[in-house]
Amino acid sequence: MKNYLNFETDVKKLEDDLDQLRDPFNQEGLSEIDTGKISKLQNEIDIKLKEVYSKLDPWQTTQVARHEERPKSKFFINNLFEDFIPLSGDRFYSEDKSVITGFAKFDQKSVLVIGQEKGDNLDSRIERNFGMMRPEGYRKTNRLMRLADRFNIPIIIFIDTPGAYPGVGAEERGQAEAIAKSIECCMELTVPTISVIIGEGGSGGAIALASSNKVLMLENAIYSVISPEGCATILWRDPKKTLEAAKAMKLTSKDLLDLEIIDEVIQEPLGGAHRDSAIVLNNVKKSISINLEKFNNMTKEEILLQRKNKFLSIGRNKGFTQSVDEESLSLKESFFEKVINKINKKRNIYIILISIVIIVMMLALIL
Repeated sequence: MKNYLNFETDVKKLEDDLDQLRDPFNQEGLSEIDTGKISKLQNEIDIKLKEVYSKLDPWQTTQVARHEERPKSKFFINNLFEDFIPLSGDRFYSEDKSVITGFAKFDQKSVLVIGQEKGDNLDSRIERNFGMMRPEGYRKTNRLMRLADRFNIPIIIFIDTPGAYPGVGAEERGQAEAIAKSIECCMELTVPTISVIIGEGGSGGAIALASSNKVLMLENAIYSVISPEGCATILWRDPKKTLEAAKAMKLTSKDLLDLEIIDEVIQEPLGGAHRDSAIVLNNVKKSISINLEKFNNMTKEEILLQRKNKFLSIGRNKGFTQSVDEESLSLKESFFEKVINKINKKRNIYIILISIVIIVMMLALIL
């Protein structure tokens, strides 16, 4: 049984009629299937879906992003990767099942896969804590990201969480510190990192794993510092003003692409990713492949610098700050780092000079 959102009532009625036409054993008894009527009705459904989804407001987009039938991280991991080897535990406290981690093959290349998982039914949602990670989850991902960095393995991350878990136990075990350490870890990596926001990208729970070289986002996903309900409650003290809050937060993929907070919007099939998971799977695979290839000829230092400058440049020339030179976006180098970089740039010249000096010294000793 399909689950429809409150703005899909017209679509539901048309699809109910279509199901009745396709069923030869309808209420009137046995009858022939009228393919002509079916084709006509299917066209009407497509037109209605296009009409509805072409003018979704931010709050309706939020509802689509939260749709319970929307493909989850587990779906993408099972269908995009081969030879997946799950790894568990943070080596400090316990395992966090709200995030799936492990090494796998993508296009015959080794990658580290991380996916925030909400679950598909009530039991799995409780087990996965509805995708809300605890401190041990972030410490687990940090451990594995540093391991991948050591072996020069790219990292692919699927983001889908309403936010980090705000429970008492999580706070006692250092939730804020774990999120901060996760952001720090992501920013220090020297391997390509790609984050894909597939549903909800909520608050620090998402940014902790979305500090990547490339941040991709499904068309009907959302990415924000707080939920629209939370924002409405804080600003207007009225949780019913979710539409106003959603508009103000600029949480849709289109808005975030315009603000250059994300790098690419991945198209979804008509009516949302939950209507045709095969199409969205193919689109996600294609996008990840293209973006990974961009880093093939980049050095570790270039990959690190690209990520650093990407986040330092967010908001510039968008009304938040005055425009600045590109050089000022880079962090200042220490005197020692400047010397090392100069030596590396002229390494061949120094090797030749040192070789000449050694040869001259050897000749002097012989003569």
